[in-house]
Amino acid sequence: MRALLRPFQWLALQLMLLVLGLGSLLWNLLALPLHLLLPRALGRRIGRAAIARGYRLYWWAAAAVGMVRLHADALDVLADEPGLIVVANHPSMLDALMLVAHLPKGVCIMKASLMRNPFLGAGARLARYIRNDPAPAMVRLAVQDLRDGGHLVLFPEGTRTTRAPLNALRPGFTLIAQRAGVPIQTVFIDTDSPYLGKGWPLWRLPPLPIVFSVRLGRRFQPAADHAALLSEIEAYFTAALT
Repeated sequence: MRALLRPFQWLALQLMLLVLGLGSLLWNLLALPLHLLLPRALGRRIGRAAIARGYRLYWWAAAAVGMVRLHADALDVLADEPGLIVVANHPSMLDALMLVAHLPKGVCIMKASLMRNPFLGAGARLARYIRNDPAPAMVRLAVQDLRDGGHLVLFPEGTRTTRAPLNALRPGFTLIAQRAGVPIQTVFIDTDSPYLGKGWPLWRLPPLPIVFSVRLGRRFQPAADHAALLSEIEAYFTAALT
């Protein structure tokens, strides 16, 4: 019986990805004129709120058809906090969708090439997401956004985890925390599914349902010695994930 269901499960999972892609494309078509017409502050607020609600709807739909279960309500206590850096481990391509769905003030740092992507670019510009280059401008814009009350959502491994339990963390976020004077909230994404991890092809069907759980970790205060703080946070992540 289970073998008979697998073709239908595979089709349902691919349809969920198709829905995600089409939804992103439609939102970006709407976001393009909004980016040109709306004042910066209003556009940023509407852009981020729309992305959060859209991803919440996606996770609800994925759970409704039995494909994916996301337990991320622990993030909701952060939604109204001003000025916070949220850093998480990075097991899956879906991680940003999990966090931003529960953080309506969240801002991501994106590759410059993605700002021209038809599925992401206009919505990212409306929400005032931050390009990752040049580095001095990235740091300056991130600091300003945090001072304006935003939540900077980061995956300091730089890419999806390839070396268990954690890739080496890249510097930068502890410097941003020190310059903005905001704390760093650690977040753990737990899953035993390999789905959309590094090297996992989109077409391969994993065991279902795919379950992700998000939990809050320790909060670190900014420090003058941001390099030492980076080492401390990396050791904390490594120990907790091990």
